[in-house]
Amino acid sequence: MEKNTASDRQTSGRRKTDISRRQFLGHAAAAATIFQIVPGHVVGANGKIPPSGKITFAGIGVGGQGLQNVNTFLQFPEIRVVAVCDVHREAAGFLSWNWTQGKEQKKAGREPARQLVEEYYAKDKASGTYKGCKMYADYRELLEKEDVDAVMIATPDHTHAMITMAALRKRKHVYCEKPLTYSIYEARQVVEEARKAKVATQLGNQGQALQEARVTCEFIMAGAIGPVREVHASIGARFWSSGTWEGRPTETPPVPDGLDWDLWIGPAPHRPYHPAYHPWVWRNWWDFGTGLFGDMGCHTLSTTFKALKLQYPVSVEASSTKNNWENYPVGVIAKYEFPARGDMPPLTLNWYDGGLKPPAPKDLEPGRGVGGVVYVGDKGTLIGHRLVPESKQKEYGKPPQVLPRSPGHHKEWVDAILGGPPAGSNFIDHAGLLTESCLLGNVALRAGKKLTWDGPNMKVTNDEGANKFLHREYRQGWSL
Repeated sequence: MEKNTASDRQTSGRRKTDISRRQFLGHAAAAATIFQIVPGHVVGANGKIPPSGKITFAGIGVGGQGLQNVNTFLQFPEIRVVAVCDVHREAAGFLSWNWTQGKEQKKAGREPARQLVEEYYAKDKASGTYKGCKMYADYRELLEKEDVDAVMIATPDHTHAMITMAALRKRKHVYCEKPLTYSIYEARQVVEEARKAKVATQLGNQGQALQEARVTCEFIMAGAIGPVREVHASIGARFWSSGTWEGRPTETPPVPDGLDWDLWIGPAPHRPYHPAYHPWVWRNWWDFGTGLFGDMGCHTLSTTFKALKLQYPVSVEASSTKNNWENYPVGVIAKYEFPARGDMPPLTLNWYDGGLKPPAPKDLEPGRGVGGVVYVGDKGTLIGHRLVPESKQKEYGKPPQVLPRSPGHHKEWVDAILGGPPAGSNFIDHAGLLTESCLLGNVALRAGKKLTWDGPNMKVTNDEGANKFLHREYRQGWSL
């Protein structure tokens, strides 16, 4: 395991007190009213939160998306980033963490993340310098040494559950990128631990906070298209680099300087390092990623689950283009069946990825493409948050606004930490079930047949052998 050097461990300058900031924030909900009415000079100059009220924060997994998240959380006055962690000290080849710059490859890792944090805070220092962000290679060391209040996790899929569980057991607030876990079993365990921890959680499916997501729900709530019995969700080809390997690469190049490869592998079966796995392209591989289903399913299907009050499906089947069981296939189609929910009828949910397309709705006007999510109701069709055809949308206008608008996906989590309502994609109410359902499509693909699913008991009921795909054995030395 790679040890941190002295330069890796910059002092944060935080004073140790008899009560940790995490304990302090745990009482924030009860004291929320008090904080709302204290005089401005007590809160801080110009409305700023004083240092004693900061949420101390650590970023774990600061590659492409992780750096983007750290950069976002730096902007919140309630947050103080005090540590970053990544198994790679510094490397190129990550997708740009600044999406406004396009998809150029940028350097990422714990050293660039530390520099980002310290340069940001240095702007407020008279000296123009700041040396208060520690960095670590191993998340376990960070969680042991840093009494942070909250962590952001943006590692590859296969390590999400390990790190999230470790953080929850230490009662940290957790923001984890999607999918929540690598396996269905892990998702169930993480949700139960979150329930015990009573902390604020949020999945990184940012689109759930958009106004368009609320409008979609309001169209369906208003009965604009009648009862919905059919949904088609489609996405294009993977936006990360596609592999060309028939199985694993045979070359065994040296591990790059500054990368702890054994720690990167974590609980997955060991294999030699190759740039075909890291950075960025690990999603191509079944051992490390969950494919387009895990990556984009938690984005694309989030609003569908909320709008149609979906719980566990009762069956799922899936097929794909060529699958060698090493690489995620180019395209996958899956079909879920959900039972009736209250006054909502049974529903068929169809998934298409890799550029595979659903049938065009009967009311679709010429020249209009089909993409995203199509809701087929008894009285009409909705594509995303707009009625079909567009003439019907113009005639109908907006549905009545009955749902509150989000302050922003990341802000939801920050507010929840400070005693506000649970975030919109918290693990217990939404993200756990959503992740399980997406991963169930991969289980059906592996099983090669239609599966009947007992969600509450987490069991495939018509094929005992398929239950082995609900989890996998961890590499020696690793446990959940």
